[in-house]
Amino acid sequence: MCSKSFFLNLHIEILLMKVFSQNSLTCHPAEYQIGNECCPMCPPGSRVKTDCTEFRSRSCLPCLEGTYMNHPAGLKNCFPCTNCNTGSGLKIKTSCTSTSDTVCKPLEGFYCIDVKDKCCMAAQRHKHCEPGQYISKKGTASTDTECSDCTDGTFSDGTFTSCQPHTQCESINLQLIRPGTATTDAQCGEHSSNTTVTVISVVVSLLLIAAVVVFIFIKRSRLTGKICV
Repeated sequence: MCSKSFFLNLHIEILLMKVFSQNSLTCHPAEYQIGNECCPMCPPGSRVKTDCTEFRSRSCLPCLEGTYMNHPAGLKNCFPCTNCNTGSGLKIKTSCTSTSDTVCKPLEGFYCIDVKDKCCMAAQRHKHCEPGQYISKKGTASTDTECSDCTDGTFSDGTFTSCQPHTQCESINLQLIRPGTATTDAQCGEHSSNTTVTVISVVVSLLLIAAVVVFIFIKRSRLTGKICV
């Protein structure tokens, strides 16, 4: 009985030592723990094929295409490369490699609205200024466009970087046809032709009067000649 009790206690002590040693196992920063073993990590650009054991070292494989591993690790799979989705307003700035993820940037006319680890994750189209406004600050890859209202006497269709002054028709010897607004320029045209019409009318009238006078003079002359005979 004593012999059985001794071996039972010994077995319990061994189990406790194993559990304690496993719980107190501390691996080196360049290692990862598998069970009661500390295995060396695979280098960047690779993944673990088989873990190490008491009898063999771990083995590694290169990352598959479309995946990457940017630091030493004990993982069986590399991380999937980020997709720069044009539907999210993005395009590739730097392509993915086995050791680094894709870096995305906004498409032309877009600005980034979500940045993670210096990579743009989503972008939004720049604001369009309304007619009557001008672009006071042009949008960049990180900021939206800013718009401001035109002041009196100026106009913009929303695409100008500054409001334009209304054309002064009188200064270019033209007549104002339609005043300018905040969205349109003043409309100018040739001066009215009323003066020309008036001059022509007067000339025609004078010619008609002269013709009548000549006709009357000739008629009277003929009548006077008949009386003398």
